[in-house]
Amino acid sequence: MKKLLGIAFVGAAVLATSASPLTAQASSVKKVSITEKYYFNQQVVKTVKVKVNVSNKVMVLKAQPVANYELVESSKKITPHKKQTVRFELVKVASTPVADQASILAQLITYTNDKSAGPTQNYYWENGSAKLAGFEGMKAGDYHFGADSEGRSGVARAILTYADYERSKGSRQGSPLDPPAWPSANPKVAISFALTGRTYHGYLYNRSHSIADSLLGAGSYQSSYNFTTGTRSQNVGANQNGGMRYAEEAAENFWKTHPNTNQTIQYQTTPLYQGAEKMPRGSIVDEKSSDGTLDKEIIVLNDAEGLTIDYNSGSENGVASTTPSVATPTPVAPSEQAAPEANGGWTNAAPDMVYVSDSNRYYRSVVNPNNYRYMSRSEAEQAGAKAALRGNQYARP
Repeated sequence: MKKLLGIAFVGAAVLATSASPLTAQASSVKKVSITEKYYFNQQVVKTVKVKVNVSNKVMVLKAQPVANYELVESSKKITPHKKQTVRFELVKVASTPVADQASILAQLITYTNDKSAGPTQNYYWENGSAKLAGFEGMKAGDYHFGADSEGRSGVARAILTYADYERSKGSRQGSPLDPPAWPSANPKVAISFALTGRTYHGYLYNRSHSIADSLLGAGSYQSSYNFTTGTRSQNVGANQNGGMRYAEEAAENFWKTHPNTNQTIQYQTTPLYQGAEKMPRGSIVDEKSSDGTLDKEIIVLNDAEGLTIDYNSGSENGVASTTPSVATPTPVAPSEQAAPEANGGWTNAAPDMVYVSDSNRYYRSVVNPNNYRYMSRSEAEQAGAKAALRGNQYARP
């Protein structure tokens, strides 16, 4: 398993006991001074001095929050028998400058309130070069997912490699996790796209990766904080190549033009929320290759044309799904002839039926059928789905 870097620490300083910042095994009237120093890139960012009871017992010193930084370690074990200095390491958390994030969020709120697909009509727009931060101490193959101060999915970071991309080809590498505040109901809806003139009929919400399976493989399933509640259009746009998919394909295309390379991609996704809402209005995706040929920031909208979404509960008011669309057919209700068959932990599709994944690959056998759309092979191919080239522990071609 790859190393998870960074431990998000949010809120006011937390003391181990009500009387002292230390968890002590013994008490004493004599106190010593402890100096906490917080370092970023070998530079002191913050210094804090505390008084603690003298003891020969091991105690836990809780770190204090530092604005715009995350703690690599949130606590340290010490023996406070004498005056000493304790060092904490920090990583930067601000990516796109706060003022820019506020401006982007304001645009996202306007678009989502208007139930708009944005300036490209494909649920994304480009916003110049990547604005990355927080990668200090990370190496090729590392990734980090964390929560924000409200317990929602926060910034996701990874240093992607060609090897991760190669391992992920052709099949899903895990089972999607419920993001924080995943809605209790996931309605079937109709979303009519102005860009294509087509209508999607199916579930409104996807468990949307911040860093995709196709880029990070099994690592992308290590934390629910790598998932947000995203509309179908947020996930793949109006034409299956927009929304988050547009950002993912930019990285995939880099690997396709640099096979077996030692280059890496710094990839960062920042969900943006209005106030205390549970679902993001959209996300900022920043990606930059180590050779600089890929360097862009992409803004993704989280809404759906014609649907009014409650970003606290996930409920919506819009058009109910009725008839299937040629662009994205509704999963069929299995008839007696088309019913799947369970066998040894796997669910096998009936003859001429397939399971279609969110990445538009189809399989014959899966472990978790509820994570796929079940339909005829001809319907899947008509909708643009392709046969998976290989399987894994969750799906087989």
